[in-house]
Amino acid sequence: MNDALQPLSALLSHAERERDEALAHRQHMQQALESARTQAEQLVAYRRDYEQRWAQRFTEAGQVQLLHSYHGFVTRLTQAIEHQQRVVVPAERPLERALETLQPQELRVASVLKLIERRVAELEKA
Repeated sequence: MNDALQPLSALLSHAERERDEALAHRQHMQQALESARTQAEQLVAYRRDYEQRWAQRFTEAGQVQLLHSYHGFVTRLTQAIEHQQRVVVPAERPLERALETLQPQELRVASVLKLIERRVAELEKA
């Protein structure tokens, strides 16, 4: 590469490295959020299925102890769902921050690439 473009090439390499790190961080935050959301959705689906299964059993003459056990489990399951939903909300903010960090990095890479293109065009004219 032309000596005149060497500093820009180094700048581009640095900008791409920073962008790639920001992209990897954003992907990690996205995966964490998706995992938390999936866990919450699975818990809700499990509770719904559990309630439907047991609703059929309660149409028969029931045992009080069985009803207490069911109620206790559903209560704990509901608490687990609420906890998981509280995990999802804070997981959204780091993802937003990661996106806020990534966007300027992508813009910087694009700007340096554009500058290199202009310099190459200038050198070709000369």
